[in-house]
Amino acid sequence: MAIGAALIILPLGVLFFCSGLIVNIIQAICFVFIRPLSKSTYRKINRQLAELLWLELVWIFDWWAGVQIKVFTDKETVRLMGKEHALVICNHRSDIDWLVGWVLAQRSGCLGSAVAVMKKSSKFLPVIGWSMWFSEYLFLERSWAKDENTLKSGLQRLKDFPRPFWLALFVEGTRFTLPKLLAAQEFAASQGLPIPRNVLIPRTKGFVSAVSNMRSFVPAIYDVTLAIPKSSPPPTMLNLFKGKSSVVHVHIKRHLMKELPETEDGVAQWCKDIFVAKDALLDKHMTEDTFSDQELQDLGRPKKSLVVVTSWACLLISGALKFLQRSSLLSSRKGIAFAVSSLAVVTLLMYILIRFSQSERSTTAKVAAAKPKCEGKPSETGDDK
Repeated sequence: MAIGAALIILPLGVLFFCSGLIVNIIQAICFVFIRPLSKSTYRKINRQLAELLWLELVWIFDWWAGVQIKVFTDKETVRLMGKEHALVICNHRSDIDWLVGWVLAQRSGCLGSAVAVMKKSSKFLPVIGWSMWFSEYLFLERSWAKDENTLKSGLQRLKDFPRPFWLALFVEGTRFTLPKLLAAQEFAASQGLPIPRNVLIPRTKGFVSAVSNMRSFVPAIYDVTLAIPKSSPPPTMLNLFKGKSSVVHVHIKRHLMKELPETEDGVAQWCKDIFVAKDALLDKHMTEDTFSDQELQDLGRPKKSLVVVTSWACLLISGALKFLQRSSLLSSRKGIAFAVSSLAVVTLLMYILIRFSQSERSTTAKVAAAKPKCEGKPSETGDDK
C-alpha cells in the first residue's frame, strides 16, 4: 500500500474499526442476554446495529468515492424490492460486487436484514466478519460433504425472520478472472456445455439447496447482472478508499419461486440456463454499453449513510479529545509508542481488508478439473472479501 494511499485510508480505518468494535460489543451483549429470551427481538435490534456498521461502507461507495449505480429493471420489481423475502443470484465480476448488493439493499430499506453465503474464513475478519456472524450470515467450508447440513439448517433458520430479507448467492463460486474463464471454457468444451464468454459455469448444489429449503417462504428470485461501462474504471476497494469514482450498471429480473421446476435436476438446469442467458446479456451490454431491454430506474441516493458517518465521526472525535485531555497518553514515550502501534494495527487491518477483497487473490475455481462432481460444489458470495 503506497504511503499516500495509507494517509487517506488510515483515518477512514480508525473510524470504521473503532465504531465497528463498539457495534460488535453491543451485538455480543444482545446475543448473550437478549437472544436466549427472544430471537425475534434480538434480530430486530441486530438489524439496526448491523446497519450502523454497513452504512459506513455504503457512505464510502456513495459519498466518498461517488460511485454511480444505474439500475435497469421494471417498476414492479422496484416496488417490491425490500418488501418481500428474496433469493438474490448474481454474476461475480468485480472486487466490490458484495458492496453493490449492500447499496441496493440500503436503497430498498433492507440493508440490516441482508445476508449471504460466505466462505468460512470470512467470519474471522475483525469487525466486519464478526458482525456478519452476529447477523446470521451462512459460512461454508467449500466442501459439500461438510456444508450440506450447515447450509440446510442455516436456510431453515431464516423461515421465521421478522423482516423482509435478501439472501445473496454468487453461484459461480468465485470471482471472474481470465484464468478462471479459460478453465471454465475448457471444462465446458470437455462436457459438451455452452462455452461461456463473460461468466463462469454455475455450481448448482448450493442453489438447488436454497430453492428446496426456501421455496415455501421466499416468493421471488432476483436475477442480478452486473457490468462496468467501457468508459468507467473497474471499481475496487482501494480505489473507493482513494475516492476514485466509477459507474456500475445493474440489471435485475424478478422470477417467481413458484415458477421454478419441482425436481432438483430441473432447478439445477434452470440455474444453468439463467447463466447462459446472462452471458448473452453481457455480450449485448459490451456492444451497446447499456442494458437496453429494461428501463433505467432512479433509486436515488439516500442521505442516511452520510448522517450515520457524520454522527460516528463527531462521537469518536469528541470522545478521543476528552480522553486525551484527561490522560497523559501522549506525554510519555510509552504512550506515544502505544498510539503509534494502534495506528499501525489499523493500517494493517485495512490492508488485510483490501487484499481480501481483490479478485486476483481469490481462490481458483476447480471447474477445469474435468470432474463433473466439482460442478455441484456449493456456491458462495463475497467469498474473497
